[in-house]
Amino acid sequence: MATFDAFWVEQNDDGLRHQIVTRDTDDLPEGDVLVEVFYSSLNYKDGMSAKGIASVTRAYPHTPGIDAAGLRRASSDPTLPVGEEVIVIGFDLGMNTPGGFGQYIRVPSGWVVPMPAGLSLRESMILGTAGLTAALCVEKLLWMNASPEQGPVLVTGATGGVGSVAVALLAHLGFEVIAMTGKADQADYLTSLGAETIIGRESLQENSSRPLLKPLYAHAIDAVGGPILSNVIKSLNPQGSVAICGLVASSGFDVSVLPFILRGVNVLGIDSVELPLEDKARNWTKLAQEWRLSGLESMSTEVRLDGLSDKIENIMEGSVVGRTLVRLR
Repeated sequence: MATFDAFWVEQNDDGLRHQIVTRDTDDLPEGDVLVEVFYSSLNYKDGMSAKGIASVTRAYPHTPGIDAAGLRRASSDPTLPVGEEVIVIGFDLGMNTPGGFGQYIRVPSGWVVPMPAGLSLRESMILGTAGLTAALCVEKLLWMNASPEQGPVLVTGATGGVGSVAVALLAHLGFEVIAMTGKADQADYLTSLGAETIIGRESLQENSSRPLLKPLYAHAIDAVGGPILSNVIKSLNPQGSVAICGLVASSGFDVSVLPFILRGVNVLGIDSVELPLEDKARNWTKLAQEWRLSGLESMSTEVRLDGLSDKIENIMEGSVVGRTLVRLR
């Protein structure tokens, strides 16, 4: 048994409150692997869990944190070496299973990816679920034969976690990137990541009744949904694809079949939660090697457990830029 600090979301008559508590590893749920967590990261879903929104978490008290990176400290599987650096993201971590905002987690072995060579614990959590999601988006676009010669790729919600990594990754691979944002004051930040053109959110926000718009983008990555996604689909070049991975604006979108049957466009769904472990491992290896990004620190802000409450408010307000790294040690 070991004691550890954890970010604790508790429900009372006045709603939810946050505090740092001391817990025992014996209090953690059953699982094959005990991981000492060194880093986590803050994602929108963590904010939803910490605020009690949309039934992300069914029961409180609870420790959020859908991302974790650390050292394997105990394992019931003799093939899984103790002391190995590992990444745990997705599945039920941080939703209804105590998550990465605690210094220890206990999880099934099927949730655990060994850290690929070339990536540190810290770097893996600057990327986190957002970075893996961005990689999955790019991978699917490449599977649809996307190439830089076809024209610009639009990234919506570009100053967010997924958007920031997507902009940097696409630029790294030689694509011309158009970054859409509602934060006009972050143009320099997006340019530093590799965006060649910055456009305002208002250019795609109006809910157009037209079934098709002028084709402007070879492909796109959308993290917001709603009318913006509708307009992106209508604005894709013939045979263009959009990878969709978020719902910050809305979980729904309104579009006719015409972009699909007249331009042959493709909508590509991205799941980073229940994705098979081998698919996660493949993309982590890419992010550690041929897709390795040199400017990760420039897109991150570090916070410790006692500063999480303020950052949760920020991410729910939409004011966070880039990635928020949570340091637990």
